[in-house]
Amino acid sequence: MPELEKNEDQMPIVACVTTGIFQENCYLYACPQTLEAVIIDPGDEPEQILETIKELKLLPRYIINTHGHIDHVSGIDAVSEVYPVPLAIHPADVPLYTDELTAATYERHHPLVKRKPDILLKEGDRISFGTLSLEVLHTPGHTLGGISLISRPYCIFTGDTLFRRSIGRTDFPGGSYQQIEDSIRTKLYALDDDLVVFSGHGEPTTILEEKHENPFVNIEE
Repeated sequence: MPELEKNEDQMPIVACVTTGIFQENCYLYACPQTLEAVIIDPGDEPEQILETIKELKLLPRYIINTHGHIDHVSGIDAVSEVYPVPLAIHPADVPLYTDELTAATYERHHPLVKRKPDILLKEGDRISFGTLSLEVLHTPGHTLGGISLISRPYCIFTGDTLFRRSIGRTDFPGGSYQQIEDSIRTKLYALDDDLVVFSGHGEPTTILEEKHENPFVNIEE
């Protein structure tokens, strides 16, 4: 069953569906008034994602990728068959949709994603649905086109850039420790302390917690 976070009637709906062998977090983020939603990183087990959308009676308006790795994109085509809504990703990660080596390594079909993105995201772009909006921060380091999605004053979806007490790997092609450290220190840690951080793997945290408790990048250094 998905993890559902809904604090008050007027608070956004956040449903986390953890999928696949990599235990990747797909998020359904929805307006509580209209039930319009975005699907963030449908990585695997699309039947679970679709069932959760149905259970919560959500109305998907966009599919958004925080980055293009296999564990965040493999469910896109199956979800799109039911909800053919616009697909959005940073242009630098579009080539990962058709990464032949990755598909072969994990014995998946090629291309990993057949459909083409409809929206190429850049820093400062805003995606609106219902009463909510998500602002794009370009946070490279895990991948060249990694992004985070801020929904003020509630939360931020950081993909595989920032985790609870950890950060994304930088040893994949396109990864850079210097870049990910800069993304976290200058962009994410500059945000409001009480923003809830929903990352691509693991449990939620807050900006404040990670600024002081993250062993890889913290403001005490």
